[in-house]
Amino acid sequence: MLWTVFISELVGTALLVLLGSGVVATATLTASKGQGGGWLLINLGWGAAVFAGATVAVASGAHLNPAITIGIVASGATEFVPGVPVDAASTMVYLAGQLLGAILGVSATWLAFKRHLDGEPDAAVKLGVFSTGPALRGYGWNFTTEVTATFVLVLVVLSFGKHGSGAGLAALGSLPVALLVVGIGASLGGPTGYAINPARDLGPRIAHAILPIRGKGSSDWAYAWVPVVGPLVGGALGGLAAAAMAHVIA
Repeated sequence: MLWTVFISELVGTALLVLLGSGVVATATLTASKGQGGGWLLINLGWGAAVFAGATVAVASGAHLNPAITIGIVASGATEFVPGVPVDAASTMVYLAGQLLGAILGVSATWLAFKRHLDGEPDAAVKLGVFSTGPALRGYGWNFTTEVTATFVLVLVVLSFGKHGSGAGLAALGSLPVALLVVGIGASLGGPTGYAINPARDLGPRIAHAILPIRGKGSSDWAYAWVPVVGPLVGGALGGLAAAAMAHVIA
């Protein structure tokens, strides 16, 4: 069963990151037909990416995000999906599938946009296809933004009440989650580019560091902890809040 979970998270996260990083590439890279598409196009593209990834990752409940996984752990749930207990081993399988899937997904984006990436004169624009970066650098405030945005994501996702039902979240819940991601991007995405997903940021940053991209410049490892630690903290807080609200409502 854990092997099925791993493959489901790997494929779903790969699809999520392929389409998500792909819309950033389309909207920002020189000579792309979609260059200049703007923030709304990027938000909508990421929402569609979430919908696609969550729809195919039925078997695992379509976490596709370590913050969701950690949020479920923090909520006190006993199973991720029926037959998969919440324990250290299963948690690590989820996290491993998500990270590897993100690396594979953005590598596919690199192949699709290789000539555009090699020809892009701005190294920061290249990195932006792979990972997030702050509009105004201030690590404490950037961290706060990521915690806040991910808290909203996890609280609302877990409030759907479907994270323990396997195909429920992956199928019935995929459209609401996609719309939620669009909303978070439109409202809270401006300061940091709203990673809200450690795997989505760390996996592509690793790929940026190792792929042979012409003139790619720095992978900005000094900032890399923010879109990893911030969403993990926000996810845990969101899980605790969801559990508290469920207790009060019950």
